[in-house]
Formats: sequence, C-alpha cells, structure tokens
Amino acid sequence: MQYPIEGACQCGQVTYKLYEAPLKVLACHCTECQKLSTGPFSVTAVVAANRIEFSGNMSDWSRSADSGNQNCAKFCPGCGNRIYHFNPNELSTIKLKLKPVGLADASLFEPTAHIWVSEKLSWYQIPPGVKVFDKQT
Repeated sequence: MQYPIEGACQCGQVTYKLYEAPLKVLACHCTECQKLSTGPFSVTAVVAANRIEFSGNMSDWSRSADSGNQNCAKFCPGCGNRIYHFNPNELSTIKLKLKPVGLADASLFEPTAHIWVSEKLSWYQIPPGVKVFDKQT
C-alpha cells in the first residue's frame, strides 16, 4: 500500500491524508455504532493522531460513554458523515470512521477484532478466526 492514502467524506468538504497503516481495525457491535452505521456494526480504524491530516471544517458532537469517559466526535457539517471519534483525555490516537470505498486495496480496513458482541444482532455471523470481545477491548 502506498502512503499517504487520501479520502473524503460523502460531499468532499472534509478530506484526509493517512500517512501509515492503522494501529488496529475494529468492528463495533454496540447499539450506538449500529445507529451510526445503520447496519449491524461500524468499522473503526484506530490511528496515531500525528499520522493523519485533515482539511475542511468539521462540527463537534459528544456523549458520555458507559465508562464515564467523554466520547467526542468530529463530523462534516455538509453531508453529516462522521469523520472520527476521540477521547479528550487521550489525544495520541483517534478512532477514524473511514469509508474504504475507492481504495485500491480496502483490506487495510478489514476488522481484526469484533467488540461489543454482547450487543451484536443475532442474525450477523462473525467470520471464523477473528478475535471477539463481549465489550470494549
């Protein structure tokens, strides 16, 4: 894979350049991620915050997580696409909500673990051999 990888939100107002592979890629089955993705899970790439660059204006949103931490997010005010989540107390990494459409090799964003499977929809089958966690890792 050649870096940087470039991408954008749905309307193109927010763009990014990712300079190295994610630290990990997770499929999250919590009910909040089901709402976000309008599907059985969302795919999140955890990346070093200093290895990605964003352009364009983003809006903010936040909520309290089950742990009591703040779960903050940035999203495009034009199309509403969620761009990334972050913990304001841990800014070295961000949880990117990349859309792998258009990448020459989307395998970079294939989940290596499924989390919050305690809230997984019963009809979705996790592929064999993938790590599984009942809650957060």
